Amino acid sequence: MKSASSRRARVLLGASALAVSALALAGCSGSSGGSGGSGGGSLTIGTTDKITSIDPAGSYDNGSFAVMNQVYPFLMNTPYGSPDVKPDIAASASFTSPTEYTVKLKKDLKFANGHALTSSDVKFTFERQLKINDPNGPASLLGNLKDVSTPDKLTAVFHLKVPNDQTFAQVLSSPAGPIVDEQVFSADKVTPDATIVKGDAFAGQYTIKSYKVNNLIQYKANPDYKGLLGAAKTGTINVKYYSSAPNMKLDIQQGNIDVAFRSLSATDIASLRSDKKVKVVDGPGGEIRYIVFNFNTMPYGATTPDADAKKALAVRQAAADLIDRKAIASQVYKNTYTPLYSYVAQGLTGATESLKPLYGDGNGGPSLDKAKQVLSAAGVTTPINLSLQYTPDHYGPSSADEYALIKDQLETGGLFKVNLASTEYVQYSKDRVADVYPAYQLGWFPDYSDADNYLTPFFSKDNFLSNHYDNPEVQKLITEQVGTTDKSARTKLIQEIQDKVAGDLSTLPYLQGSQVAVVGSDVKGTTLDASFKFRYAPLQK
Repeated sequence: MKSASSRRARVLLGASALAVSALALAGCSGSSGGSGGSGGGSLTIGTTDKITSIDPAGSYDNGSFAVMNQVYPFLMNTPYGSPDVKPDIAASASFTSPTEYTVKLKKDLKFANGHALTSSDVKFTFERQLKINDPNGPASLLGNLKDVSTPDKLTAVFHLKVPNDQTFAQVLSSPAGPIVDEQVFSADKVTPDATIVKGDAFAGQYTIKSYKVNNLIQYKANPDYKGLLGAAKTGTINVKYYSSAPNMKLDIQQGNIDVAFRSLSATDIASLRSDKKVKVVDGPGGEIRYIVFNFNTMPYGATTPDADAKKALAVRQAAADLIDRKAIASQVYKNTYTPLYSYVAQGLTGATESLKPLYGDGNGGPSLDKAKQVLSAAGVTTPINLSLQYTPDHYGPSSADEYALIKDQLETGGLFKVNLASTEYVQYSKDRVADVYPAYQLGWFPDYSDADNYLTPFFSKDNFLSNHYDNPEVQKLITEQVGTTDKSARTKLIQEIQDKVAGDLSTLPYLQGSQVAVVGSDVKGTTLDASFKFRYAPLQK
């Protein structure tokens, strides 16, 4: 996960969606429904993910959202084992006119600090997202939101720009949706983590009792949670942050932690499948890997001394011709990832393989001859000097091998000379939106399982990539599909968008992966489903 900068106003293209189709569910258990007494006991979870901010306005990444999922309430959420959103702390939610989505809150809601949770907090939450518009925040998801009104303490009315938004209920369950305490959070800037924790500004299934960022967090079950997901099964959850995946593997094997989630190497996962002391739990795959091209700073980009849009396109096309997805999937990831030839993850309604016939050998493989022809026709001098950046600590321990292989593939035949470099993710997330990297690695972990969530955040004018891609025709189609109620017509629009962005190549997708958790043999309740949210509350041992 994922935004765009405060110097660029959001437009109505920032909505996202959910209407799951063929994604299967795996490893689901636990119960949902009202509040009740929380369970006792404790367990420990390990992860290599990093937190950038636990203020929902200040981050759009898996490591940060993993925290938010446990401690903040949502108006809409997904029950365990389902991708379909339902009211969470809302009593009801529905369109009361084509451009008005009305939410009624449950009565007597409160934050852990005792502050009442009312429609005023709801209005504050979403309007601060739009106002702050942080480069690494999720405000792009709220591009269709005009403003929020509050007729009474329990009612919030969302006024939308595009009528009949097929995605808005899902947006309320997304990283843009955690409801925050207006008495603790700043209205116009990202609030420091320490302030949030000290203010006990939580109303989810858990609260945070101890917080050492990217080191150790201790969660305590919240007995006052009144939402959809029900009481936590375990009273205390400790989350330990690892800088080394092999150390996390060793600790799950030795029983020092109960759960390892994100990210072990493919080799480690394969070996753990035969270890009787642990269980490997697989979930549906919505994750994708891709290369982002910065349209300003890439070779022949708009702000370079030799700017030439046609040559820049040829460079991107040549890269697409040379990439060997099958080799990356098999050699680096032992086929735990599969080749991806389009922008929407396979298994979702509207997904195509638009890239396959356009690039390489036309059947999914690379083609040096095709790359040579493209560059020659555009008058591009070779070798092309390309700076390519990746992060070694955010997308798993195999990123170094992954990008070493991509470098080798791009340098086939001497067409590219790749300057490969890496940066730790906390700094990386800042640099990539500041035009530091001409081309760089990203992964996408969907907010929910709808094709739009792979289109709007990437290809709207003010997209979270901040890569200066701007195609008005694509933007028009994105807006149109958001408000199209006919499913068949909407699918055709989604397919058309993929065809057009495949021609532009602002990003180059190449892999699709699944969710994997490793748990102790005595751990129950692991839930990996098509909501793509890993929640701690159903876990118990």
